[in-house]
Amino acid sequence: MSDRVDVVVIGSGIGGLCCAALLAKYGYRVTVCESHSIPGGAAHSFERDGYKFDSGPSLYSGLSSRATNNPLRQVLDAIDEDLEWANYDVWGCRIPEGNFDAYVGADHFCEVLRDFRGEDAVRQWRSLQAEMKPLAEAVNALPPLAMRFDLGAAISMGQYLPNTLKHLPNILRMTGSFSKIMDGVVTDPFIRNWMDLLSFLLSGLPADGTVGAEMAFMFAEWYKPGVQLDYPIGGSGAIVETLVRGLTKRGGKILYNAHVEEILVENNKAVGVKLRNGKEIRADNVVSNASIWDTVPMIPEGVLPKSFIKERTDIPECASFMHLHLGIDATGLEDLECHYIVVNDWDKGITAPQNVVVMSIPSVLDPSLAPEGKHGIHVYTPGNEPYEIWAGLDRRSDAYKQLKQERAEAMWQALERVIPDVRDRAELSLIGTPLTHKRYLRRHNGTYGPAHRAGKALFPGSTTPLSGLLCCGDSTFPGIGIPAVAASGAIAANTIAPLQKHLAILK
Repeated sequence: MSDRVDVVVIGSGIGGLCCAALLAKYGYRVTVCESHSIPGGAAHSFERDGYKFDSGPSLYSGLSSRATNNPLRQVLDAIDEDLEWANYDVWGCRIPEGNFDAYVGADHFCEVLRDFRGEDAVRQWRSLQAEMKPLAEAVNALPPLAMRFDLGAAISMGQYLPNTLKHLPNILRMTGSFSKIMDGVVTDPFIRNWMDLLSFLLSGLPADGTVGAEMAFMFAEWYKPGVQLDYPIGGSGAIVETLVRGLTKRGGKILYNAHVEEILVENNKAVGVKLRNGKEIRADNVVSNASIWDTVPMIPEGVLPKSFIKERTDIPECASFMHLHLGIDATGLEDLECHYIVVNDWDKGITAPQNVVVMSIPSVLDPSLAPEGKHGIHVYTPGNEPYEIWAGLDRRSDAYKQLKQERAEAMWQALERVIPDVRDRAELSLIGTPLTHKRYLRRHNGTYGPAHRAGKALFPGSTTPLSGLLCCGDSTFPGIGIPAVAASGAIAANTIAPLQKHLAILK
């Protein structure tokens, strides 16, 4: 049982789908092998009792406008696809200092600072904005879709060299941590805590571990006049469906319940994959969208240098997630925002277990996601749930069920700060744990991704020592988050594609 294609992609996360859809645009025969029964990885949606829930990310920006450097937007443009977006500009905050609404855009945060911290804090924020403006321009000097990891990069990226060189000093500054950019500009503890929070939501690490370029991109997207946030009509799964459509309309395929057991290697070259059911798919190139910890075990022992394995896998991991998906009676809840964030205690540190809780109520923007008169809610602890307390538990055991209820309590309490009677309103309740995350997403330890700290380690490129094997996703450059993994998928596709076809897409 064997098929033959040009490229086989392991995993249908956003990175894998961006890679596959672009390769199909380039004219390659592509097959994506997805272990789950539905596509999307951490970005998939699922349905229960008339509710459509996001499984993971729900905060998007720079996708409803063509005037953006967002890599996912650029991939959608390249494959001639789009979807409908709802726009909004605010999310609710529940923090130790009080409750407020945070607006994107340049000026509103000054009003919050003035209320909480006074005029000196406002001056420091303005100074930080001024400091970040040239960095935001620098981060946009090179389109993400111009990148590739081979000699062709000298041409695909070289055409942007004059503009890039103009920003070179600021580009070099952005390779270090964001906290170093703040040092000497911001001393106010509230602003630094706020930047820690935004850094953590973007990268899984606080400001001293988040690379400056990632925060420069955020400033470029969120703190500019007239900016809006985007939510995909139909939920995050609608983004996945759009990428799948971009793949399949050009002859690409996705195989579901197709768990890759082994990457086939002949003469020191990856030549395809073997599925759990014994089927083989032969290919000229293999791209793994699985994490590096999940990719290495697929490769026969002795093929990869031990130094490479140690370098790529012997690294810290970001923690995992708790999830609470609820269907509730929405009667009388006309003034809800789409998103809320709760910080319980700044002094514990932004990465402390269950200290930060995020809530998404997308049916506020898209009523089709819930039955009439209802709201669907996704509450989660964003990469701060320790896997260790769950490791080894039997998911059918009473101990596991009890721990689920105990660890879900922090999410219930956070949600009660927004909807005090939410427990009485709840008609559907689903709790997900790191073991759920690991099981359904095939994520090593349910992790958010590698904890590469800025200034100490860099996310590696898409190529590997094994010829014919490339990687994309949050184990590779540029890192964690939807824009980053979209870029990683595009970079892997570009590295495979002939230079002339790559240049044609850039035009």
